[in-house]
Amino acid sequence: MLTLNDITYRLGERLLLDKASAFLPTGSRVGLVGRNGTGKTTLFRIITGDLSPEGGNVALPKGMRIGGVAQEAPGGPETLIEVVLAADSERAALMKESQTATDPMRIAEIETRLADIGAHSAPARAATVLYGLGFDEEAQQRPCSDFSGGWRMRVALAAVLFSEPDLLLLDEPTNYLDLEGTLWLYDYLERYPHTVLVVSHDRELLDTCVDHILHLDQGKLTIYRGGYSAFEKLRAEKQAHLAKAREKQEAERKHLQSFVDRFKAKASKASQAQSRVKRLEKMQEIAVVQDRDVQPFNFPAPERPLSPPMIVLESASAGYGERKVLSRLNLSLAPDDRIALLGANGNGKSTFCKLIGGRLAPLSGEMRRSSKLETAYFAQHQLDELRMEDTPVGHIRELMPDAPEARVRARTAQVGFPANKADTPVKNLSGGEKARLMLGIATFGGPHLLILDEPTNHLDIDSRTALVNAINDYPGAVILVSHDRFLIEACADRLWLVGDGTVKSFDGDMDAYRDFVLGRDKPAQRGKAEADSANKAEERKGAAAKRQAQGPLRQKLNLAEARIAKLTGLIEKVDGALANGAFAREPEKALQLSRQRGELTEALAAAEEEWLMLSEELESA
Repeated sequence: MLTLNDITYRLGERLLLDKASAFLPTGSRVGLVGRNGTGKTTLFRIITGDLSPEGGNVALPKGMRIGGVAQEAPGGPETLIEVVLAADSERAALMKESQTATDPMRIAEIETRLADIGAHSAPARAATVLYGLGFDEEAQQRPCSDFSGGWRMRVALAAVLFSEPDLLLLDEPTNYLDLEGTLWLYDYLERYPHTVLVVSHDRELLDTCVDHILHLDQGKLTIYRGGYSAFEKLRAEKQAHLAKAREKQEAERKHLQSFVDRFKAKASKASQAQSRVKRLEKMQEIAVVQDRDVQPFNFPAPERPLSPPMIVLESASAGYGERKVLSRLNLSLAPDDRIALLGANGNGKSTFCKLIGGRLAPLSGEMRRSSKLETAYFAQHQLDELRMEDTPVGHIRELMPDAPEARVRARTAQVGFPANKADTPVKNLSGGEKARLMLGIATFGGPHLLILDEPTNHLDIDSRTALVNAINDYPGAVILVSHDRFLIEACADRLWLVGDGTVKSFDGDMDAYRDFVLGRDKPAQRGKAEADSANKAEERKGAAAKRQAQGPLRQKLNLAEARIAKLTGLIEKVDGALANGAFAREPEKALQLSRQRGELTEALAAAEEEWLMLSEELESA
């Protein structure tokens, strides 16, 4: 399918590709991974022919169609559906010719070919792709010029997906998508009928949508079978084997060198010493790949925790001026809640974050906030607030005006900028480093509530893992908006759905939400589709009403589960105390502990019985 033969390419003095070779089988879905700056995008441009390598070549089957997202997003007067349909150049040319052709034979050829490529069903297919990426039927008929740059990039993505090239090249395709569009793209790529090569830092995509990982490291390409998790495991095993082999090699090297040093001056041993010198010269050093150190994220804990609830909303509404975006808000937030907000862009997630973060006052209803509540708010647009000419240490110094320089630099290092990075101008930092600095500034004072709006943009896979660890170590409450499913599943305990002008709890996990998103009807171009959509909406309303009625029962069940967990932990502590023999010489205390264990065991049995009863009631309901 696609063969890369000894590709060599330099960017200035940097050698990005050093006789790199790889073979991609026909129909494979391959994730291209590597540290930022290793040359992944350069490799894409070599494959498409936009760049010529110094050495080597790219071998492709004759007539193979290659497609990638256009560098410049469409922005003309054409409607979205017209832009996407035009991406199939053969169909567009044939449709145009069919309007002017007069030769009966040619007309027959055109109609036959149009039927072969499914030209007449193309509008429905184009609408399906656009709908999956967040454009409803009304939006599809609007001109591209009506939309912002991010939405236009979605149109460009829709166009290349619709054209279905033989080799689909995607470079960070989820960057401009919300979670719903990302879930749809996962499903689309899993079913894509041709070969895919995708660059992504989205771990879920690399685990669910690809069957090979192509790793670019130190100018070389290595292909692994399976998704990203399998790649990580195989690479770790490979590095462990290399480390052991290197240890053996070093031991042998020392042994040979020791012999040479001892006997090279003795005539009787000179020939043997010389042979060992030759062995040393021929010995190729085993290089162990060292993964780069990723600076951890550090979110300081609040000095004083707050009593629950921190925030209570009762019949509240939020919006701008007289325009209500959200209403019927009846929610509460506890000091240790981990909540992910779900819902398509434009439904009000950012509005809700501003309301909870204290940046918007409710238009009506009541919002009670703890008087001592400290909130940190992070959103991507805040990166523009950084002073481009200043340095990370300069930004932190502003927050510590009376602190000595040593303390300021120590705190800057905690944020993730050690001595070699602390004095770098912000304009020279990468996107991920700017995000790290902004996160450090936002959380500097140890907030009780951390609101993160798309925090993973610009972060590579390793940095995203470090962010997950920081969020899970942080003791305060977190509200998370992200298109990164891996981040949500790793950090969020509760899911709230923003839609239909309100915010409510989503009763299910991310798999259930994926089914909910993918189960939405495709563009309603037929009456039956509209009727089906209405029926499903009624079914969801009925299910929501049932869940609401079951709320008190679920609450009791959760309390029973918590009691079981607490009693189990107490029994384990008692067992540990009895097992270590600490009370061997104090029989009265040992007897007291034994009695206590019996009481705890009885209480646990009662709690388990209550849990079973409540579970049966809930199942019946």
